[in-house]
Amino acid sequence: MKFSEMPYERMDIETVKHEFASLMEELDHAASGEEQFAVHEKYYRLTDHAATLFTIAEIRQNIDVTDEFYSAEKDYYDEVMPVFQNLLTEYQKKLYESPFRTYLENRIGPVAFKNIELAMRSVRPELIELMQEENALGTRYDNILAEAKIPWKDDVLNLSLMTPYLHDKDRAVRAEAWEKYSHFFVENQDEIEDIYDKLIKNRTAQAEKLGYKNYLPLGYDRMQRNCYGRSMVEEFRRQVKNDLVPFAEKIHDRRRKRLGLSKLSYIDEGVYFPQGNPKPTGTPDEILAAGQRMYRELSPETGEFMDFMCENELFDVLGRKTKKTGGYMTYLPDYNAPFIFANFNGSSGDVDVITHECGHAFQGYISVKDPIREHSDITMETAETHSMSMEFFTEPWMKYFFGDRAKDYVEMHLEDSVIFVPYGTMVDEFQDIIYSNPGLSPADRNAVWKDLERQYRPHMDYSGNAYYEQGTLWQRQHHIFTLPLYYIDYCIASVDALQYKSWMDRDYKGAWESYLSLCRLSASKFFTELVGEAGLISPFEDGCIRNITAGLDR
Repeated sequence: MKFSEMPYERMDIETVKHEFASLMEELDHAASGEEQFAVHEKYYRLTDHAATLFTIAEIRQNIDVTDEFYSAEKDYYDEVMPVFQNLLTEYQKKLYESPFRTYLENRIGPVAFKNIELAMRSVRPELIELMQEENALGTRYDNILAEAKIPWKDDVLNLSLMTPYLHDKDRAVRAEAWEKYSHFFVENQDEIEDIYDKLIKNRTAQAEKLGYKNYLPLGYDRMQRNCYGRSMVEEFRRQVKNDLVPFAEKIHDRRRKRLGLSKLSYIDEGVYFPQGNPKPTGTPDEILAAGQRMYRELSPETGEFMDFMCENELFDVLGRKTKKTGGYMTYLPDYNAPFIFANFNGSSGDVDVITHECGHAFQGYISVKDPIREHSDITMETAETHSMSMEFFTEPWMKYFFGDRAKDYVEMHLEDSVIFVPYGTMVDEFQDIIYSNPGLSPADRNAVWKDLERQYRPHMDYSGNAYYEQGTLWQRQHHIFTLPLYYIDYCIASVDALQYKSWMDRDYKGAWESYLSLCRLSASKFFTELVGEAGLISPFEDGCIRNITAGLDR
């Protein structure tokens, strides 16, 4: 079914409460594991339908943040989703404590039961009011960014539509664009810092209600880090600082020389060639058509997937002035349909949507026939491995998008993939410090960011921009506000993807078969088991990043 034709009605939380109560009563009266699993299949249908309804509402609100009907629906779900999450946990607790636990665990899998344990630790009825406030604060931040109105030439643009000018080949254009772009944040700095201050206090209060010292252990549980903890992430960050930052700085210096500059400035970030970064040719419809051709040629599985996406209009990618910034893939369970949201703006990022977000969507599409719904509950580092690896697997087809600049794009993409990891890891350490010290002032937080930039991105120079010189660049990173502790997942996945890049350069077919196998495994195993089964080295293993840089430093 086409997305525009999917019916919507509000998920009534009172009805859902009644349905959950009935399911839990059936669980209590079931006489065997088989009978309890039959009840659990009803739970799948209930939660699939609920998820479909609130996802439709979220997408339609994101498409136009000024839409009064769907904005009201978004506010409603901000209120009721914590209640819904508690219903899920209450139900799952019965599975966890079932007298038929052995049968159920064999049927559903140990990963699912570990995730239930994490949910039981992290979602409680006494947190509902705080979780509602947290949701509302995140929506407030999103709306500030989505409603940005930046005067540019004879037009007024939002943040997403400013991106091409931030990366323009003309340095004077870049300087002007960055000045106007950062001025928006200067105007909203007090409100943004107020939102973040309240988010830190809110999340800390949630953690303290559960008996934790600070938010970090609660945040790790909510991120479903079911097979690694903070000490392993700290070890990963150590590897990045020791083994990847020096290599990334070489790439930045290579980029500086290519641009003919004596010194890199913040206005040069994201710019790779003096003639400008490669841009895709054609309209958004033509880019989607090129993507369909590419995926048909890549494999039968990807061809079937992309045809399904295009035929059912499961993309909304055109950048518009009242559209939420950013991009994502989400899923509509009732229709077995992924959905991709993005903001095309004429830059190479438009093609990244067709590779990165389609990597997410493809994995969801090929694993949909798995009758165990918990297997689709993929942890974020696994999900990002699917998407970031697809960016590399599609490189042989970049000529369909960039013509005679395809080689430039491939070179830029590899360099960008490497230098992202120090930045993303810095975002994670920033949050680790902030939540360990929730009493820091806004100025203290900015000082933390400045210090971390010296460690992770020593080439950065914000001279001439008083706002960024304070250490405020983090305020534009929406993950920090709405998806706390998420960013390290991108970095872990980037290390996996770079391993696939080396593998496919040697043996494309073998690497692709490994990738397909990894996608089909979904969340049936823990991440640390999945990477081993796929033939990759765990990013947490000492020497992993050093091996990657040795292979790339040529």
